[in-house]
Amino acid sequence: RILISFATLRAFCIDGRVLRPSLGLRTRAPRSSAPQKKGIVKMKSFVRLAIILFLTSLVSCAAHAGGVYLPPPPKPSPAVERAIHAMFGVHEISQAVISPDGQRVAWVESLTGKNGAPSPNSAIYVADWKSGAAPQRIAAAPAGTFAAERDVAWSPDSTHLAFFSDAGHPGQLQLYVTSLSAAGGAPRQITHVKGDVSSPLWSPDGKTISFLYIENAPRAAGPLAAETPDEGIVRTATYEQSLALVNTAGGPLRKISPAGMYVYEYDWAPDSKKIVATAAYGNGDDNWYIAQIYIFDAVKNGTPRSIYSSHMQIGAPKWSPDGKNIAFIAGLMSDEGSIGGDIYTVPANSPSQSSNAHDITPKIKATPSSIEWSGDSQNIVFCEIVDGKSGIASVNLDSGAISTLYTGAERLGAAGFGVGISLSRDGKIAATVRQSFSQPPEVWAGPVGKWTQITHINRDLHPEWGKAESLHWHTDIGEVQGWLLYPVDYSPAKKYGLVVTVHGGPAAANMQSWPSRWSYYAALPAAGYFVLFPNPRGSYGAGEAFTRANVKDFGGGDFKDIMAGVDAALASLPIDPARLGITGWSYGGYMSMWAVTQTHRFHAAVIGAGLSDWLSYYGENRIDKWMTFYFGDNVYNDPGVYAKSAPINFIKNAKTPSLIVVGDSDGECPPPQSYEFWHALVTFGVPTEFVIYPHEGHGFSNPAHSRDVLERAVAWFNQYLK
Repeated sequence: RILISFATLRAFCIDGRVLRPSLGLRTRAPRSSAPQKKGIVKMKSFVRLAIILFLTSLVSCAAHAGGVYLPPPPKPSPAVERAIHAMFGVHEISQAVISPDGQRVAWVESLTGKNGAPSPNSAIYVADWKSGAAPQRIAAAPAGTFAAERDVAWSPDSTHLAFFSDAGHPGQLQLYVTSLSAAGGAPRQITHVKGDVSSPLWSPDGKTISFLYIENAPRAAGPLAAETPDEGIVRTATYEQSLALVNTAGGPLRKISPAGMYVYEYDWAPDSKKIVATAAYGNGDDNWYIAQIYIFDAVKNGTPRSIYSSHMQIGAPKWSPDGKNIAFIAGLMSDEGSIGGDIYTVPANSPSQSSNAHDITPKIKATPSSIEWSGDSQNIVFCEIVDGKSGIASVNLDSGAISTLYTGAERLGAAGFGVGISLSRDGKIAATVRQSFSQPPEVWAGPVGKWTQITHINRDLHPEWGKAESLHWHTDIGEVQGWLLYPVDYSPAKKYGLVVTVHGGPAAANMQSWPSRWSYYAALPAAGYFVLFPNPRGSYGAGEAFTRANVKDFGGGDFKDIMAGVDAALASLPIDPARLGITGWSYGGYMSMWAVTQTHRFHAAVIGAGLSDWLSYYGENRIDKWMTFYFGDNVYNDPGVYAKSAPINFIKNAKTPSLIVVGDSDGECPPPQSYEFWHALVTFGVPTEFVIYPHEGHGFSNPAHSRDVLERAVAWFNQYLK
């Protein structure tokens, strides 16, 4: 029985027309059936008519009131409000780049709007990292105004910056170039494009700037963005991301990638005549999983030449300074942008579809995530995820010897996935963004491991959660690591609840990082909970074999690792075993669905963008190619391997009260997956609530929706775990 109240009724409206009602639904277990009294039977038709008229009037009211109505969750406690401020008030730093000569660092930081409200705008700053002088703002926007300005790229001689800005027309980025000399003047607009642009790079000779360009893009690039709704005749849409070139002095734009090809990452050859890139033909979001390495002629155009294809995913191609080799990372990867695997090299002059690639980090017990060549082309400096920490190391091409340069319980790198630094041309100076559970993100620069703090933009933020410590335990795969975040004002004399937070991916890792508005679970310590962040098999941080250990075994060994982590926390800390919860988003949402169908140890679950039925999911999502790498074949050829890991097939076991949330335009984990699970819980009388957020993709863009998820999650756990 679905109980719809005024407090839960919602409606989408355009010009007063109701498009679809009741997307915020609460349910409770049906009461036991009993013989109905005669008077109630006689009034059945009247009551039904009254309810219909009542609901119709409410929908009409909601429509004319304007848009979507979502009743607010319970008001958070003062401690949770402070945590929300620490998370939502952080200034994100999306990029930090050292100049080629190692003298200056440029970065991009987010800006807030009126009264501290989130804003789409960002600002670019440049500073001499040694002098401590005040940074210089670089802007195409007029003085006193702000715009979305990002994606900085240094010229080879360190005297100019290229960047994107929408100062001319809000929402449409254009390429600008500015001189950093005192007499440089205002930035010059180089392009007049219409569409999505990203990733600018200067050619080594300084004459050309390249960038990625989706002409007339209907939405932001990447699978995390909200999908464009289908209507009319449904076809597989292909919006090619081209590799575009423009002269630094201006002039016409030139695309050098062929029609139908989607380019992901790229790097220039040292002679400025060629470009290496990962690319694929067809749907860009889906075909990232089968991308190859291509060589493009930057002078004559022509058909690009594939020099490497793989049974794995490929990322971060880098051309060596001597022009002889191309390095890249290859491994099992579940998400575009979440790069991890082993480091490979392939000769730049390899014939088409070469098998000459060489793994130079075999059996490394870490996950390289980004790479840079040394100036002499003899070593590769790489950032790695190792045991839940950030590391920097180098590997020699001839000997294969690996030297550790730095390891820290923090995340190195700007906003996004993985870890990374920016190196000067000689490899001696680096810039990065450092952050942890105890330190909000700031820009640092200097010799590796001996950085100087450059920014203090988040100086007023302080942790509103307890300390973090690394936790290790053992299962049949060996040692497993995770992070444990303590509740505020922890006392060993008290008993606490614990909530497990499973990361997305699965090819990713829980690391020490300052919580942002997407980290709804980080408010739980302020509400008095321990939070366990496990890195089970399938995660990054313990080598490629560990990452591949969940292939054809979703919900098997990975779930075993998670539950062993729960037992390890229970054995060492005052945690009440009757107050356990679980949550996660994407793969973490799947694992939360799986958990509540496999065990009754969890007494509450918050499920974000989950996957309930791998068989139906295969036909619903927009990026199904990743699944064959994890399940061995497509669902039509081998439905059994998918079925054994589908939570919906074990739904009769579920008893855990579950809050389910998802964006209505999520292409990675489509809403029907959440509908299926919610409907099944309703059928079997399990307490549940289901909230769909309008115009949201896999990653939420509206801060109000992020806050709503957070407040509902805290309230849900408080309701069932206190």
